[in-house]
Amino acid sequence: MSQAPSPLKILISGKTGQVAVELTKRLAGLGELIVLGRDELDLSQPEQIRAQVRAHRPDLIINAGAHTAVDLAESEPDLAFAINAIAPGVFAQEAKALGIPLIHYSTDYVFDGSKHAPYTEDDQPNPLGVYGQSKLAGEQAIIAEGGQHLILRTSWVYSTHGKNFLLTMQRLLPQRTELRVVADQIGAPTWAGTIAQSTRALIERWQAGKPGAWGVYHLTAHGETSWFGFTQAIAEHLTAQGKQCASLEPIPASAYPTPAARPQNSRLDCSRLAREWQVTQPDWRVALNACLAE
Repeated sequence: MSQAPSPLKILISGKTGQVAVELTKRLAGLGELIVLGRDELDLSQPEQIRAQVRAHRPDLIINAGAHTAVDLAESEPDLAFAINAIAPGVFAQEAKALGIPLIHYSTDYVFDGSKHAPYTEDDQPNPLGVYGQSKLAGEQAIIAEGGQHLILRTSWVYSTHGKNFLLTMQRLLPQRTELRVVADQIGAPTWAGTIAQSTRALIERWQAGKPGAWGVYHLTAHGETSWFGFTQAIAEHLTAQGKQCASLEPIPASAYPTPAARPQNSRLDCSRLAREWQVTQPDWRVALNACLAE
């Protein structure tokens, strides 16, 4: 009879963030979860990171914390780099010293979006703004340490908590008579619950002694849409609940200027994760239905 894997002690950063909240739900049963927020673990303070890792001596670290305010990052690059670039490197050093894996989340913003097909892990990053530059520097810091790591790039993350596009549209659609939404940026809206569920599947494969190769992987929902298409899907749900929704007008990104430039193409090819780790993601619409059903 095969033995049940021994319980893990997992340290998770970014307690109140979308992904960490879902990880807390979905990793239950794997062992002890030490979920730390800014009060206990300020990611801009490397000595706090070292102190927490050394105090808890986990079996696995998941860095789910980040500076994710894309436009704000343009005006506070030092803070964005402290949290998104320096902190992951410190986690990687501490994980390597303990001989344990680090799971870290990155972003489609490491690419400039000019490619006409989905990006693979072998494509050359070329971030357009501070947020993407800081996240890419974080990836490079982890890779430079050379320990066991999974860097999971995702895109257009949403959930039923925190600040995200889904919640913004659920608020605005019933309030407004008309909404103009960008229709020429393409990607895969990815539920934080999907990211957490996939993370659990990766951990279970590692625990069972069947890991794939360590390294950089893409992890988004299957399929693609625009922000306009995503809004239409959200509106359909609200309409089904008997709510009046704004009429929608598609606009180009050029008609909605923001401090930070966004990639036109945020599509990520996730076939390497399926091949190496046998972990696949649902279609974005299926995941959206599951999220709203919860």
